Amino acid sequence: MKTKNLNRLAWILGALLVVASACQGTGNASNSSTPTSPTNPPSSPVPTATSGSVQTSDVPAVLPLTLLDQEGDVDSSSMATAKNEPSGDNFVQGLYERPFNANTMDTYFPYMDIVHIKGYKDDTWGYLVTTLAGTDKNGQLPAQYAAELDLNKDGRGDWLIRASNPSSTTWSTQGVQAWTDPDGNVGGAVPMLADNQLSNGRGYYDLIFDQGKGNLPDGAWVRISPSDPKTVQIAFKLSMVGSPSSFAMGAWAGANIDPSMFDYNDHMTHAQAGDPNQGYPQVYPIKALAEIDNTCRLAVGFIPTSPVPGLCEVPQIQHTGGGGAPPPGVPPPPPCNCPTGEIDGYQITLAATAPCKCP
Repeated sequence: MKTKNLNRLAWILGALLVVASACQGTGNASNSSTPTSPTNPPSSPVPTATSGSVQTSDVPAVLPLTLLDQEGDVDSSSMATAKNEPSGDNFVQGLYERPFNANTMDTYFPYMDIVHIKGYKDDTWGYLVTTLAGTDKNGQLPAQYAAELDLNKDGRGDWLIRASNPSSTTWSTQGVQAWTDPDGNVGGAVPMLADNQLSNGRGYYDLIFDQGKGNLPDGAWVRISPSDPKTVQIAFKLSMVGSPSSFAMGAWAGANIDPSMFDYNDHMTHAQAGDPNQGYPQVYPIKALAEIDNTCRLAVGFIPTSPVPGLCEVPQIQHTGGGGAPPPGVPPPPPCNCPTGEIDGYQITLAATAPCKCP
């Protein structure tokens, strides 16, 4: 009896040894593969925004809370049926209010008619917000919209950032391009004003940013305002344009904003361009320069204390001291100077050169 029990116990112990050996073998097989450490999980790709096939690492966010400058622009819709634009256009000064077709002026384009602009800036981005009089009949903005930057505030443009046919309320680089002018001769002999001789300059010709392609994938962006289908928002990276702390910035809208034609009034005569104002029958209606609108320039990041060509408002220089006299060493404001010149056979008031408005 005892012998049988001892034999049975030996058999059970042997079976347990076999099972234990098999389990140990299974463990060794598992350890032969590369383990995944819970403290070092597999790396995942960093989220990026994608525009087409181009991955970008920096996307504008919401607009900054602080509005640095804003300005209204003439709404031509009220005079569209009369085929007239009574104010806002001054070819000699480089201000255009021409959201009409050429020659007949019987078609008005509300999506090329700027009515308001705003300027913002944060540590990374500059922003131009352009509100149009309306959209097309399909609720779209099928035109080109641009920001022109004057970095050193001398009236001579330095950068043109243009967005074509924006359609999304999400930031995109599609259709966005940015040019500069290494020659530094945009504006001809006298920035903003029409020169006596037509310019041979190339305008803006150095294409620095092209829809997110190349070495600069995130230099400039565009979107339709999520809250207003008539408003275009353009964002540009400050580092792309030289990291300026401040700049003057104007807005453009048109069917074909041609970088090579800046400034337009240096590349054609007033007679060739035409005029939208019926008060100038010698050159009315608009001809070569049609379907385009622009604005004066905003002061973004600075408060002007002296005249800046093209700026929307040049405030009176403020002085402190008894009796309104300027303190010692501060010169008084220069006198208002509103010269006139003969352009295409009739008198035109030229731009004011002093910090005051001319009639």
